[in-house]
Amino acid sequence: MKVLLHICCGVCAAGSTEQLISEGLQLTGYYFNPNIHPLEEHAKRLQATQTVAGIMHFQVIVPPYSPGKWLESAANLAQEPEGGKRCAVCFKIRLQAAYDYMRANNFDVFTTTLTIGPQKSTETINRIGREIGGEKFLVRDFKKNNGYQRAIQLSKQYQIYRQNYCGCLYSLRKM
Repeated sequence: MKVLLHICCGVCAAGSTEQLISEGLQLTGYYFNPNIHPLEEHAKRLQATQTVAGIMHFQVIVPPYSPGKWLESAANLAQEPEGGKRCAVCFKIRLQAAYDYMRANNFDVFTTTLTIGPQKSTETINRIGREIGGEKFLVRDFKKNNGYQRAIQLSKQYQIYRQNYCGCLYSLRKM
């Protein structure tokens, strides 16, 4: 089965791709993250993702970095706490882009690495994925069975860049 995997960063990619590859799935990564700020941070996370792709042997599609729609959509939600309404809007923007790419390029299903993050709501992410793609969204909870811990272990083993904030302007501001 051909899977388009939305990837948020190298650490999450390491743990998620290991699980999907072990299931025998054919992966292509999709690094679309207009929420990540600043541009230098976006580049670091992209490089980490590409490192993981080289180690795990899968291709990564990288659309142009264009934060405009995200900034516009998140502007009225600046005061929301981490994990609040702003995050759901962010998930929706990224999953919609992955779904659109999946449909245009003949993938069987799509999913996301986002569910591996301990601060991310797996239920919210999977609900949004299903709302967008129906049965074409591959529901996963990558943090199950110590998935996040495994991602950290792999990031250390492969010396993958580990960020210390979600990625958006508002999460950076609260550090």
